[in-house]
Amino acid sequence: MNIVVSPTGPSSRAKVQWTRRWENELQLADHAELAEFFRNSYGPTGAFNAQPFEGNRSWAGARPEVRVIGYDARGIAAHLGLLRRFIKVGGVDLLVAELGLYAVRPDLEGLGISHAMRVTYPLLHEVGVPFGFGTVRPALERHMTRLVGRQGLATLMSGIRVRSTHVDVYPNLSPIRIEDVIVVVFPVGRSISEWPTGTIIDRNGPEL
Repeated sequence: MNIVVSPTGPSSRAKVQWTRRWENELQLADHAELAEFFRNSYGPTGAFNAQPFEGNRSWAGARPEVRVIGYDARGIAAHLGLLRRFIKVGGVDLLVAELGLYAVRPDLEGLGISHAMRVTYPLLHEVGVPFGFGTVRPALERHMTRLVGRQGLATLMSGIRVRSTHVDVYPNLSPIRIEDVIVVVFPVGRSISEWPTGTIIDRNGPEL
């Protein structure tokens, strides 16, 4: 799950209005605005993290199917992308809605992923998936536990390796990357007890 944690800063009291936008509804101006938003949000964590969003590109790896976007008086305040795909968990094919491209505008504070997930949950039920799925680096485990784990929105799993493809093919680099990450599972149409067991997950494509 491409995710950036906004640094502590002045709290914004402006009301955020959430909307869903299917990918084929976005116009060029929307992509340009989103690309700038991601550059500004991911840039403080490192220039490399902002690089995928050069020009009008509003995605980093796999392209979202639908986006949940929060707007306030200043424009885009927060974003969460969703893509339905089949993954393999311990060799078992499983339909999930992968969640990623999560970011909050750096000037905002306290607008956590739990807010976005509450808006996204009805959409997850509408698209008919048994689970929402995402991954975060181990350094964010405590942060994600506080935001979604303790509130019962998701279950965090460690000790799992995820195989994905790079976005592009490079002559001096393996096309496959394997990561030790924290897997975040959001039960939707099934209970968490029905999530397959396994220590390897094949994404069979690039991360959202």
